[in-house]
Amino acid sequence: MTKMTSAGLPAHEMTYRALKELLLFGEIAPGQAVTIQGLVARLEVGMTPVREALRRLISEGALEFQGNRRVSVPVLTPENLSELKFARAMIERELTLKAFSNIDENGLKQLESLDAGLDSAIARGDIGAYLRHNYEFHKTLYSFAGAPILESLADNLWLRYGPSLRVVCGRVGTQNLVDHHKQAIAAVRNGQFDDAAAAMSADVNEGIDYVIAEFSR
Repeated sequence: MTKMTSAGLPAHEMTYRALKELLLFGEIAPGQAVTIQGLVARLEVGMTPVREALRRLISEGALEFQGNRRVSVPVLTPENLSELKFARAMIERELTLKAFSNIDENGLKQLESLDAGLDSAIARGDIGAYLRHNYEFHKTLYSFAGAPILESLADNLWLRYGPSLRVVCGRVGTQNLVDHHKQAIAAVRNGQFDDAAAAMSADVNEGIDYVIAEFSR
């Protein structure tokens, strides 16, 4: 029988989500090798759910197998980042158009609250909080789109991009990071949905351009 956690989810699903968070927010750096045993100790779970989580994340391209029971986060090349930029901008625009067509005032206030947390993290220079609030803003926005396939694709692209963004934030801090969220929300309040989608596409494009520029030095 599958072991269940207190949250009502199987142990392997909880392990997958915990490991996914480590990747999303750059707690495991690109190129850094980790062992199954190390993850078992770090996540305080059994060997089997760790193996199952790793299989899922390897199949999603977020990790790669190194042999000898080691895995690592792929090191992105400029070509990889260019592909990510194209894919994320296209998907982000479509999700934004769908989401902002469906969102209500309470939803906009929820996004504004998340963006205020993002502003606070930037002001404090708190990289971890910045990454989490930025992801949660986009993830919450996607939830209003009613497009589960596109949302899943967007989430997978975040997994591939997150570790590299953390590296760049660690190098340059948070003060110059991109945030077009307020511009997008203001456009929606004015009924300018195309402008809102363009703002979110710019948010994605400029963020990846920032990473590309830093990785090219």
